[in-house]
Amino acid sequence: MTFTYVIEHMEEDETTPKSLPPWVELEYAHMIMLAGINGRVEFTHLSHNSSSLLDARLAPINEPLASYQVHTQSVMELLEQNNIPITRVCLLDPKAQTVLAPEDGKIFDHFLFGVRSVSAETSCDDPPRDRTSELRQLGFPSRHLGPMQMTTDTALGVTKRVDFPTITFNAKESVEMPFRYIVNGKEPILPPGMRELLHEDLNKSFDF
Repeated sequence: MTFTYVIEHMEEDETTPKSLPPWVELEYAHMIMLAGINGRVEFTHLSHNSSSLLDARLAPINEPLASYQVHTQSVMELLEQNNIPITRVCLLDPKAQTVLAPEDGKIFDHFLFGVRSVSAETSCDDPPRDRTSELRQLGFPSRHLGPMQMTTDTALGVTKRVDFPTITFNAKESVEMPFRYIVNGKEPILPPGMRELLHEDLNKSFDF
């Protein structure tokens, strides 16, 4: 399944910055890398000037990227325009009652993050501000990612995790991993050489 990550700017139009701070641009560039070539990122509710500058900043990146689009419309306008019900959209909310689980990938194909871009040198506020409060009132189903605060690009990456993935080597050989991994599409992202080492260890276990 292809997942879409929506990054909603929470400033009102009159207070949205004319250009985004450099740290925000860096995080957004990281997001389209983390989302992977099978993902999509929608940056929503930006000012006209800010959206043009962000587009120009992201366009030259020479890496495998998710597809992305920059919008002046809000997330609600975008969903209505594309006939997407909010039941398919998971709001990542630190105050949600339920932690995000791998099976949520069968329920949601959109993941929504609320951000504010004008107040700090980093997207982690200390103490944390409730950046999600306005979106919470719109009725989105929600999940949290655990008790620790994270930058928005890190949170996006964490939504791609999968518990106990099965590494398939061929039609007859596979191994289930007892850990949580980040995934790209259906495949967990492993360190270079790890797949080969796992296959080698699997073959050794059948040596008598």
